[in-house]
Amino acid sequence: MITAQIVADYFIAFSHRHGDPVSNLKLQKLLYYAQAWHLAIHDEPLFREPIQAWVHGPVVPSVYHRYKDWAWKPIEDNPDLPVLGQTTEDHLAEVMSVYGTMTAYALELLTHEEAPWRNARGGLAADEPSAAVISHEDMRTFYRSQMNG
Repeated sequence: MITAQIVADYFIAFSHRHGDPVSNLKLQKLLYYAQAWHLAIHDEPLFREPIQAWVHGPVVPSVYHRYKDWAWKPIEDNPDLPVLGQTTEDHLAEVMSVYGTMTAYALELLTHEEAPWRNARGGLAADEPSAAVISHEDMRTFYRSQMNG
């Protein structure tokens, strides 16, 4: 299994190569969708790190803290594109093709409309902090339902 940081490196490098560097906010949503769709399609997590239901949407805390100094600006780090194997690279490229063209704010709003983030927050006010973990089962179930209908 790969780490969330390796997936983050992929998304950051990919975005730099395509001339549209990502912010930390957008990176967090891309990590979330990569994990959620991997669970739905392959029935196993892409990476082990938990994803929490923060105010601005899903967040992998360890990756967030690494890039927090960029705040809302594009991440300037430009890592080498990791070699992950064809199946994983195809999966991440597909995530980028669907979600990479959306703004960070649009991705935030989208995650707020979907059951996994809402379920993890358990009815908290939209602006109330939370470190609740978004369950793999909620992600798997919700995105499989999106696949099938």
